[in-house]
Amino acid sequence: MIPFKDYPGPRRRVPWVTWGLIAANVVIFLYQVSLGPLAQAFMFAYAMVPVAVVNGIPQTMLPGVPANLPFHTPEPVYLTLITSMFLHAGWLHIAGNMLFLFIFGDNVEDRMGHLPYLVFYLFCGLVASLAQLVIDPSSVIPSLGASGAIAGVLASYLVLFPWARVRTVIFIFVFFTVVTLPAILLIGLWFVLQVFDGVAGLTTVQQGMGGVAYFAHIGGFVTGLVITWLLRRQLQPEAPISYPFFPRHPRSIS
Repeated sequence: MIPFKDYPGPRRRVPWVTWGLIAANVVIFLYQVSLGPLAQAFMFAYAMVPVAVVNGIPQTMLPGVPANLPFHTPEPVYLTLITSMFLHAGWLHIAGNMLFLFIFGDNVEDRMGHLPYLVFYLFCGLVASLAQLVIDPSSVIPSLGASGAIAGVLASYLVLFPWARVRTVIFIFVFFTVVTLPAILLIGLWFVLQVFDGVAGLTTVQQGMGGVAYFAHIGGFVTGLVITWLLRRQLQPEAPISYPFFPRHPRSIS
């Protein structure tokens, strides 16, 4: 399921934080690509490696890691819980994450306000990384990507705009169709799939099912859901009218 347009109603402000987060992720990813063969070393140095965080040792200093790596993990190593949110493993990885952030982030930012939304986003990403760490604290596999933080944004959207209509492309093998789904169904089904795949990934039969950090998604989603539910009455009400994409002087003529 690939959403490409939503109809949650008006918004009152330009989503500078959402756009800024997208820009930051894209710029960092393009820098990764420009590194060529060194990109893997860059991602390893700044990703979250559970065993390194648990032991408080930068992963570039772990036993067995070459000493001549061109990049070094920031110290303290706990900073990788943040830096890992801005790394992506490939074009499809970043394209999917940024699409979901673009579709669902602006209206959540509108209800929360710019700075609270940024703090909320980073906190959801932080808890997402910790959730993945708790599941396998001895893992040496780098965990990276914005999907844990974005999962928190999806949960917040679900609480604030459960019946918003979302235009979605659904693929069935080689066929596809475009449908309009309520957010509660689209996002709810997405979360159910994360739980199912996460639990399946814990079994020995499914150990090779891929490198998706399902429990980071679950941790970020639950965090966003709880925070938004508890604070929903303190958030700004829905906007009565929608402001333009770019701000204009109040006296300007449309």
